[in-house]
Amino acid sequence: MNDERIKNNIIVKTSFEFALEIIKFAEELEERRKFVVANQLLKSGTSIGANIWEAQNAESKADFLHKMKISAKECEETKYWLLLCQHSNDYPSSNNLLKSIEVVQKILNKIITTAKHK
Repeated sequence: MNDERIKNNIIVKTSFEFALEIIKFAEELEERRKFVVANQLLKSGTSIGANIWEAQNAESKADFLHKMKISAKECEETKYWLLLCQHSNDYPSSNNLLKSIEVVQKILNKIITTAKHK
């Protein structure tokens, strides 16, 4: 990862790495012919980082908060799909991704809370 935005920003780095893991997991789901869930996870799981990335060039504090809140919502949706995988038969384990998304959510929630109070 040579991009300075990834190296120097914990939420950008964490969400980017999470997106890479989601891509791998979605590919594994597709190999198992779980196309609908793979597609949903791919969209919501990569959207988290895409909105965080976009927030880095926000036009205002309100715009920044809006993008970060969208990312938080995408985290919730992604977590839902991962939990469905976890509790469904014939799906790969999503334990590691569930742990990773908790980290992303904690960082995001702290950023949102801090930005609201500044």
